Amino acid sequence: MSGRSTVHSPPRHTSPPLGADQVPRLLAGLGAGGGTVSLADHLRQWGPLPPSPGPSVVDEVVRSGLRGRGGAWFPVGAKWRAVHRSILRRPVVVANGAEGEPASAKDRLLLHQLPHLVLDGAMVAARAVGASQVVLHLPSTAVGPMERAVGERRDAVDDPVPPEIVVAPDRFIAGQESAVVATVNGRRPGIPTFTGAVPVRERGVDGRPTLVHNVESLAHVALVARFGAAWFRSLGTPESPGTTLVTVTGRWSEPRILEVPLGVRLRDTLALAADEERRVQGVLLGGYGGGWLTTGEALAMPYTEEDARRRGSSIGAGVVVLLPEGACPLAEISRVVAELDDEGAGQCGPCVNGLAALARLTYQLAFDPAALGDGLASVPILCDLIDGRGACRHPDGATRFVRTGLQVFADHAEAHLRSGPCRSPFPPFLALPPPGRSSERGGRAR
Repeated sequence: MSGRSTVHSPPRHTSPPLGADQVPRLLAGLGAGGGTVSLADHLRQWGPLPPSPGPSVVDEVVRSGLRGRGGAWFPVGAKWRAVHRSILRRPVVVANGAEGEPASAKDRLLLHQLPHLVLDGAMVAARAVGASQVVLHLPSTAVGPMERAVGERRDAVDDPVPPEIVVAPDRFIAGQESAVVATVNGRRPGIPTFTGAVPVRERGVDGRPTLVHNVESLAHVALVARFGAAWFRSLGTPESPGTTLVTVTGRWSEPRILEVPLGVRLRDTLALAADEERRVQGVLLGGYGGGWLTTGEALAMPYTEEDARRRGSSIGAGVVVLLPEGACPLAEISRVVAELDDEGAGQCGPCVNGLAALARLTYQLAFDPAALGDGLASVPILCDLIDGRGACRHPDGATRFVRTGLQVFADHAEAHLRSGPCRSPFPPFLALPPPGRSSERGGRAR
């Protein structure tokens, strides 16, 4: 069991559809060669959208129970109802494909291989809330495939609004919805606004009501519009219906994208043999703003956001990392926290000072434990000082990542304090972006 995540390239390996006896979902339209699915092939797979899906589709999305797949798991229908009430203020729909999370690749897959599902969902949303503008917020690597897909549709599909492309800054926090709005507005690109400010669904792009949806959420919308809420709910659980895309690292030689029904146990999804399970030290759910669980707890848990939260974690943007034996978990945590510190917005004390201090403490624990005069005691104290005080949720994600890691790997931490750092030659495992990626500012595609 191995596999360091790669970054900034479309994933090559995906799961097959859920099964010939089940209704196909998002990945059913993938071509065997992994190339972009053309508009013609997309329509052969799914057929056209219903004619002029309008406000009635809001009720259908509400009934579907679809929740946002960008990380927060907020009900999509609730956002739509809030924005639809402001139809006279010319709402905006933003398809958010920034995916700053280094351990995730699902959005890249959709943008590179299934762009028409994303565009269908954006157009359904635009009609439903009466939007006068649709923006595709994309990493620079996805601009080409999406421009070609938009061009294919120009004379062939009755889209209500021609989409425009805005390039997302290449940084961890660029996908947070207020940071997305800042980028589209051209002011402080990729920097979130302060927690507690007016939500973007009330005042976002150019001060207008704005729907910001992760591209996977919109791909699901495209199918709900075709097949309805009851179809969507035929998989998943009553509280978490449907399927979701998951980027799995550590199970196979390379990361893979799976489509899984919510509520299914990871043990059943990943089909680990007993000896393979014993070689997993712990499982990270949700990415670097998520949390660690013991291997047994993670594999036995129904895969839903509510079950993850009850265990102090989150499934977030659909990241599952199996940390193999041989890797030093404290070294991995230290590397990631240093990255989260570098990727902060730099606009509040918890981000500027708190994350820097947390990076220093986790580095000492991993590589110089003798420098921790009071052992581990200072780490949870610092996490308490950071939590809930940031201008955005970025610092809170970092503290959850650290707190849960120290719980799951407590024995490993005690061994460091007692005997010094690991001497394992195991190479770095958790995916991190190349140095200097935050220098890309983002902006309108030309």
